[in-house]
Amino acid sequence: MKLKLGAWVTAVVAVAVFFAAAYAISGGPSKPVPSPLAGVYLGKGTKCVAPLSVMRRYHMQFLLHQRFLTVHDGIRTKRFLLTNCVDCHADPKTQSVLGKHGFCASCHEYAAVRIDCFSCHSSHPESTGANSVMALAPTNSRIAEMVKETEITQLQSDPVVASNEH
Repeated sequence: MKLKLGAWVTAVVAVAVFFAAAYAISGGPSKPVPSPLAGVYLGKGTKCVAPLSVMRRYHMQFLLHQRFLTVHDGIRTKRFLLTNCVDCHADPKTQSVLGKHGFCASCHEYAAVRIDCFSCHSSHPESTGANSVMALAPTNSRIAEMVKETEITQLQSDPVVASNEH
């Protein structure tokens, strides 16, 4: 029984020494983590499309839902349209949501998440306005060429409801 008690005491002491050494190596108490949005232009609007806590947690789901409605069902609504996000959150100095102090880039870099939206979509505000089909099409893409060929200039107004009747 004494051997078992001695082994437990040794294990507890070893764990205590390990944590004391780890604390000493870390430099003491931890410092608060800086906000990823420090020094970042937050937007030209006074209110986002949803509360800040909701947008921080669910913005990707909103964008994916909008993409699904648009691509699969042909429904275009304005609320979670990526061009509206870029129009509001693009830094006035750089005219982009990317870069060192870009609205999207700063949080995505902080969270170590790769942004692939802007491999097709523009990271700069569109001068044609949020209702323009050209604002939705990636520049220099087949979609942009098709839109120019059809001479479509305006989208249907929001909200658009798809009919499920056949």
